[in-house]
Amino acid sequence: MTTDYQTGRKALGARLAELRAEAGLDGRSLAARLGWPPSKVSKLQNGRQTPSTEDLAAWAEAVGRPDVLPELKGRAAGLESTYRSWRRQLVAGHRARQEQAIAETAVTTLTRAVEVVRVPGLLQTPEYARAVFRAAAEFRETDSDIEGSVRARLRRQEALYDPDKRFEFLIHEAALHTRTSTPAVQAAQLDRLIGVIGLDTIELGIVPFGAQLRRAPSHAFWIYDRRLVIVETIGTEMWLADTDSIETYERAWEWLQGSAVTGVQAQRLLGRVRASLGPM
Repeated sequence: MTTDYQTGRKALGARLAELRAEAGLDGRSLAARLGWPPSKVSKLQNGRQTPSTEDLAAWAEAVGRPDVLPELKGRAAGLESTYRSWRRQLVAGHRARQEQAIAETAVTTLTRAVEVVRVPGLLQTPEYARAVFRAAAEFRETDSDIEGSVRARLRRQEALYDPDKRFEFLIHEAALHTRTSTPAVQAAQLDRLIGVIGLDTIELGIVPFGAQLRRAPSHAFWIYDRRLVIVETIGTEMWLADTDSIETYERAWEWLQGSAVTGVQAQRLLGRVRASLGPM
């Protein structure tokens, strides 16, 4: 399936090819002028490689059209604003990304989150968050500003007690059993989830293993009011603001919400999982 990102990159490649043709150059001639291998020119034109800002500047200069550089950079920025590489975002650690999350939460009235294999960041204990950040930094081989990241995440959680905001969470039961830390940390995290049930700003729904689902959740996502959806993948984070994407994720939310248990039922489910860890 072709993604919006791939479509956009192909469109940018087609524009680069158009500029080359207008300059009366074939691919090999342009490659020689740029000092690049012909394969790089081919990949950029066919949307198989994302050009850097330096690539775009060199291309515009080589075809005699430096005036089109702002246009090309704008097209490339559109791709990056939607599909954000984790490696680029986390070059200095997770703290900067947590600061972004604080800013988004501050301007959002209704935050809805679906998590499939871990507890939502807004509900994580410091110890659980520390384990999540440590594992992510090790996997992505990025700077591990663990303590700064944890402090930023806890600052974001202050919004949970703002009476003008509303938070709705759907957590698949699998996330309660997934061991991302020690049993003691896991137990404390479950206690935290039990404790937030009943807060007037929060609705916590748990989707039990045995629930009948209209559609199985394929990944986690967050919806900020009706203006933004954020989806995390292994390599990138997608920030989707188009109407079609928002409506699709809202439908996914509604379908999953119908299979969740809340209130006392959620407390009992959490209690059973907590008891399975044994005394701490």
